[in-house]
Amino acid sequence: MGLALVATLLSLRIAISIAILEITVGVIGGNFLPLERTEWVNFLAGFGSILLTFLAGAEVDPEVMRRKFKESITIGVFSFFGPFLGVMAYAYYIGGWSLREAEIAGIALSTTSVAVIYSVMIESRQNETELGKMIIAATFVTDLGTVLALGILFANYNWYMVLFIAVLAISLFILPKFTPWFFLKAGNRISEPESKFIFVILFGLGGLALVAKSEAVLPAYLVGMVLAPFFLANRTLSHRMRVTAFTMLTPFFFLKAGSLIKISTLWDSALLVSIFLIIKVATKFAGIWPTMELFKFTRRENMYTTLLMSTGLTFGTISALFGYTNKIINQEQYTILVTAVILSAVVPTVIAQRWFQPEMKEVKENV
Repeated sequence: MGLALVATLLSLRIAISIAILEITVGVIGGNFLPLERTEWVNFLAGFGSILLTFLAGAEVDPEVMRRKFKESITIGVFSFFGPFLGVMAYAYYIGGWSLREAEIAGIALSTTSVAVIYSVMIESRQNETELGKMIIAATFVTDLGTVLALGILFANYNWYMVLFIAVLAISLFILPKFTPWFFLKAGNRISEPESKFIFVILFGLGGLALVAKSEAVLPAYLVGMVLAPFFLANRTLSHRMRVTAFTMLTPFFFLKAGSLIKISTLWDSALLVSIFLIIKVATKFAGIWPTMELFKFTRRENMYTTLLMSTGLTFGTISALFGYTNKIINQEQYTILVTAVILSAVVPTVIAQRWFQPEMKEVKENV
């Protein structure tokens, strides 16, 4: 928590996203302080990623999604396929990795970071603009492609997966109707029954996802999306859950992510890390920039969107950890991928925030 406070004070001083500074402070702490990633730290970090992913999904405005459907889908699809195919091809044909290892590399570096983008949007208030909401919607499409690729290529096709899909589908159908009724009956109380209800849903579906060899952040994002209209209309509840997330939970997630970078390994594998990072950013630009030009966004909006869509963190780290845990990739490959993923969260975001922040344009009201 001391490191989290230091990161917050630095953020106030130098006007860089708190997420980026917490990652950076985490790198310093993980390499120069006797930090331990205990079970309770891992739990808080995991819960932070799930809640942050849910809140990001709850920011996907259905009205903006409908109005900017073509833009969101097109940008999201190109944002996924470009780095997925580019990184996988390099790892397999040039890097000498096996096909399965190359697939993990492509999946890990195809992502756009929900956590980083949502944190940046909240801090800069871009989540209140049409451009910001479109970026969040496009991020959903990109990361949905990542999760589907991980599931299709590596999932265990058994009855647990069938059960998970069935329960998730039923939940997504029922929750938009049941949640407002439950909140009305439970009322606004100091014991926070609304927040606890959301936590029960996230933990339940997340646990079932893990049993099915999927990832807990996938149902969290989808639940956030189906409840987005309700949360957009109940800003007080949304604010209370943000306070819970950004005060206590997300610092552990970002600091842990930074602490995974080992500077000694980074020096040994700096060239390959740099190549993966360059391929990811270059293929994101190759896919997103022409698309943004086609839809007639301004050059500043184009650069800002492309840079933010080049970030990676949550799903990228999860995909790399999945590969390492299931012995698809080794420790060195895991370190290379996680380092490239975390650098992709830092470098494009800093550039976007410092030099390409677009003007605030409020979401257009329907007439």
